[in-house]
Amino acid sequence: MIKAVIVDDELSSIKSLQWEIENFCENIEICDSFTNPIEAISAINYLKPDCVFLDIEMPEMDGFQLLSKLQFRGFDLIITTAYDNYAIRAFKESAIDYLLKPIDTDDLLKSVSKIQKNKENSNLGKELKKVLDSLSIKNVVSKVALPLAGKIVYVEIDDILYCKADGNYTEIYIKNQKKEMLSKKIKHIENIINSTNFFRVHNSYLVNLQYVKEFVKGDGQYLVLENKIKVPVSRSKKEELLQLLSIQ
Repeated sequence: MIKAVIVDDELSSIKSLQWEIENFCENIEICDSFTNPIEAISAINYLKPDCVFLDIEMPEMDGFQLLSKLQFRGFDLIITTAYDNYAIRAFKESAIDYLLKPIDTDDLLKSVSKIQKNKENSNLGKELKKVLDSLSIKNVVSKVALPLAGKIVYVEIDDILYCKADGNYTEIYIKNQKKEMLSKKIKHIENIINSTNFFRVHNSYLVNLQYVKEFVKGDGQYLVLENKIKVPVSRSKKEELLQLLSIQ
């Protein structure tokens, strides 16, 4: 019997996949399912499933960020997504299986058959290792290009302390340097930095977690960075932030 975990921020997608598995896949047992990626990380580490059905496009933490934070990685990965883009196709060519929503029963059965073969041949987790290796290669890039005043400045990602939104602009605070102002929204900056060390602790703040010194709880909760700057933390981000800080 194959033990499986489902991670998807949409409950309707989880229920749909569960129905498909329960009705057409006799050799799969669903151990648990999660809409919260933080809860999923702890559960996967504890349950040690044979496979994980993982949605990639999730608002709080995408699927690849979740994978990078796991301690247990000895499972086969099946990506579930509504986006048939080139990145997903590339993962498929690397022997990573994926299911395009709405999930087709025949495609599901093919994926399950592949997992069964891997389990019989003791190959669980090999495809996942390829994904994690490719993510590690991407993370080797240490600089980010910032368009400033008619020029492009290349800044070490690790030197960025935090970013602060100011309407359609973003203030970038760099270690041992003055702040820089970009005519880009903070969401755009978050995307181009694209590092798991950064976390959006508030709608207006993107913080490099490597520079967090304290987390002050209670009303008006906030972070204290190494340069003594205080950064507010929204209530909705508290749980995920504490989880991330505990494994930094």
